[in-house]
Amino acid sequence: MNKNLIAYTANAAIVLTFFLSGSLATAAEPKQFRVGSCTAEQNSVFEADTQWLKLQPNQSLGDITAVVVGEANHLWVLHRPASVEGVDPSWALPPVVEFDENGVFVQAFGGPSDQYEWPEREHSLAIADNGNLWISGSAYLDLEPGHGDDMLIVLDNEGGFVQQIGHRGASKGNLDRENLDAPADIFVDDTAEEVYVADGYGNQRLVVLSEANGSFLRMWGAFGSNNFPESVADLENMQDSELGEGPASFNSVHGVEIADDGKVYVSDRGNQRIQVFTSQGEYLAQTFVNQGYPSSLTASGITFSNDEAQQYMFVTDWGNSTLEVFDRETLDHIGRIGRAGTQPGEFLGPHLIDTDSSGIIYISEVQGARMQRLIPCHTENGSVKLW
Repeated sequence: MNKNLIAYTANAAIVLTFFLSGSLATAAEPKQFRVGSCTAEQNSVFEADTQWLKLQPNQSLGDITAVVVGEANHLWVLHRPASVEGVDPSWALPPVVEFDENGVFVQAFGGPSDQYEWPEREHSLAIADNGNLWISGSAYLDLEPGHGDDMLIVLDNEGGFVQQIGHRGASKGNLDRENLDAPADIFVDDTAEEVYVADGYGNQRLVVLSEANGSFLRMWGAFGSNNFPESVADLENMQDSELGEGPASFNSVHGVEIADDGKVYVSDRGNQRIQVFTSQGEYLAQTFVNQGYPSSLTASGITFSNDEAQQYMFVTDWGNSTLEVFDRETLDHIGRIGRAGTQPGEFLGPHLIDTDSSGIIYISEVQGARMQRLIPCHTENGSVKLW
């Protein structure tokens, strides 16, 4: 069994344990940014809203795995219809759902088709300037033989089929230039007409594709290396080795985000770190995310504040159910938002995230099966004011 899968299964149980215990056992807690009502007496940094998506009584969402902000601050959400429980199965919306800036339902589409191989387990989506949606799945080849989500699906913004990259159950590993292996997050760089893929559930690499035709352009691993593990044993050996700081291989490449200055930020979830690269894969720096915490699966989704300098980097810690705040340039850990729980401002399996033009942060919660938004209470120079 894939080592990443073993860790994912074990840590899913830890997420629920945190919810029951309501605390993290750590030696030194970072600054906690307050989430509450945006009033002077509350002194809150954000106001949380968990009830803003407006669905009809016969519409239901399952586990929400991804969110991305599109044109006019419309929100695109990816969920898992198969996870909807307790209602008529026909109420489950198709996996790709669009809401307007006020949370009003616009449309939903996607799912199995004879035109393409739809993922067994929906995971992430990204939107291009032309409206095309890039969609990934995270089912493993070795979990379900012949059913691994080793592809990406591209649909237009009305659900029309555009292209498929890779095929189900076809991955040949880290050197395969035709298929992926249960890819996680996706980022579309429209300026360069390239698509970045965190190919990290089955493989241990960051892949760059042509936006036009999906062809492989380049790829790299941890520290910009192209020395990939060829087996679980190799992965374990590379986890034990040191190159700079930390293991020489990625271990669950989960998130990818590109800043306006061109730097590429990659979350290496199983190694509890964020690594930073140039667009050509040159390694620049790294920072660790909650090392030594009860769950080892930490850094998941990445987004930036919406000021011109993109001063802050927000990172979801999926396993420990928090939102961590870093200085994007220095990578210094500034503080934390939230804790494990189901109240507004708390999280249960926070996954992939995005920020809209007004600085609102949108967070998909897998175990929480909801979409939460954090509204800045105070802004300065176009960015959330944390103090």
